[in-house]
Amino acid sequence: MQTIIHFANVVFKPIIDLGAAPVMLIVLTLIAWALGVKFFRALEGGIRLAIALTGISAIINILTTTYQPALAAFVKSTGIQLSITDVGWAPLATITWGSPYTLFFLLLMVLLNVGMLFLKWTNTLDVDIFDIWHISFTALMAIYFGANFWVATLLVLLIGALKIVNSDLMKPTFNDLLGNQDNPMTTTHLNYMMNPVIMVLNKIYDLLFRWLDRFDFDSAKLNEKIGFWGSNFAIGCYLGIFIGLVGQQGVESIFTLSFTGGVCLQLFSLIGSWFIKAVEPLSQGVTDLANKHLKGRKLNIGLDWPFIAGRSEMWAAANVLAPILLLESLVLPGNHILPLGGIIAMGVTPALLVVTRGRIIRMIVIGAVELPIFLWAGTLSAPFITSVAKQVGAFPSGVKSGTMIAESTKEGPIEQFLAYAVGKSSTGEIKFVLYAVIGLAAYCLVFWWYARQMKKRNAIYAKELADNEN
Repeated sequence: MQTIIHFANVVFKPIIDLGAAPVMLIVLTLIAWALGVKFFRALEGGIRLAIALTGISAIINILTTTYQPALAAFVKSTGIQLSITDVGWAPLATITWGSPYTLFFLLLMVLLNVGMLFLKWTNTLDVDIFDIWHISFTALMAIYFGANFWVATLLVLLIGALKIVNSDLMKPTFNDLLGNQDNPMTTTHLNYMMNPVIMVLNKIYDLLFRWLDRFDFDSAKLNEKIGFWGSNFAIGCYLGIFIGLVGQQGVESIFTLSFTGGVCLQLFSLIGSWFIKAVEPLSQGVTDLANKHLKGRKLNIGLDWPFIAGRSEMWAAANVLAPILLLESLVLPGNHILPLGGIIAMGVTPALLVVTRGRIIRMIVIGAVELPIFLWAGTLSAPFITSVAKQVGAFPSGVKSGTMIAESTKEGPIEQFLAYAVGKSSTGEIKFVLYAVIGLAAYCLVFWWYARQMKKRNAIYAKELADNEN
């Protein structure tokens, strides 16, 4: 085992240390080149993807850092006293990539993906290797709470296989949201493993709150009707004003928040289109390979989630859910995390977008209902995150040494609960063994039900598409 881990370190660590954007530049370029795309054409796609990822990260950073003072002022005015500091995703990624096991899990996921493609269990070629840290985080958390390495590895294989299957289930919805049936893009990102839970909540919404749909709106159609006042620019301005008022900011700050919101929502839409252009060389290589060797089999390309970032509903919901998250953290029993670094809920809204197909009111209502799951998961994982962060020297310098850290909207909250149960069950305590067995069974059963629902929806997409072509 140590030999395998050493091999994974030798192969992957020098590349991973470069960061997400360079990693994806190298991966996309080499894969496209290996599939027969001319080198400089492949390199063009890799550079475009790196630029798109860098752009999305920069805009998220601008939005988060600009809005945080207003949200912090809101926290101060309410007198919130919570013991766990929300530091966002970056320290969590740092401590996860600091483990040699992460590189082993990356190698394992590459082999799993290749095997599933060979067996025709999936049509997705996953190139988003940087975000393997999310699933590795789950395994390392299980180990921290008591699981042995092989049990954690089995957990990785289970979750990894399901998230690859999920990428195929979501593909027609991404086509619908992007308005492009020919794009090859999908994603295996862990935040979409909340889809089954959201689908359950969406069914409950249908039973109790369907009447709210009459008040919903499509930002694109609204823009067509009222022009600028329904555009991404204007929606961003409205949200900035809302956050400014909630945070009791002065007029100057409200203007800044408003204009920043407008800029960010418009740029999200623009940068989202860069992903389509970036994967064109790889898409052509995959198509040529499929036509030549796979009898025309169509393969999808698994990317990071931001290729869908152009949908303004996701950002509108995220900004409305931010103050809701703060309010819920005040009164939620069992929560000890103060939402700040993860306040712009990128671990929450992408999955809401897919399941609800961008219906904003549904996204906000269902999001508000599921936010406690994220807060509880953040509270549960805090001892693990704090301990490991100190061990690898990734504890944030601006946080007091005696404070625990976590992220309030970390992707994969259900998986964190599973990691805790699986870890604790390794002690042999019957209570935790039952929790682990019931949790894993429920996880698989709900996913199976969700998969059936998505297949039904995909059949409707296919019929609508055929009718339109006729």
